[in-house]
Amino acid sequence: MSIDINSPESRKALAKMMIKLFDHWEIEAEDRLELLGLDADDPSILDQFRSGKEPLPETGDTMVRVSWLLTVHKMLDLLYQYNEDIRYSWVNRRNNAFDSQTPLYVMRVQGLAGIKRIAAYLGSI
Repeated sequence: MSIDINSPESRKALAKMMIKLFDHWEIEAEDRLELLGLDADDPSILDQFRSGKEPLPETGDTMVRVSWLLTVHKMLDLLYQYNEDIRYSWVNRRNNAFDSQTPLYVMRVQGLAGIKRIAAYLGSI
């Protein structure tokens, strides 16, 4: 299945999907905005994403971030397909592979490079 990211409707669906993923990961609004590369001063945009009123922006690196975040989700789904608790809490668990930091911390602090780093790590285990 191919998604046309130039279509506002597709980006609205992706926005809702990301909000649902972030809900599963149980992460705060500020973290959600940082992971998406969006302005942390406007958390109301998350409600607009949730309701399907606003599409993800096609400018900046947001769509690249979404792609990599969905890769992280897919890798966790494959690795922990029989353990939903680990699958959704993994990003919030300290990990020795990241100097006892959480994967969420790595992704927030290192931005897109951190998200790619987490995806690469999951692909290697």
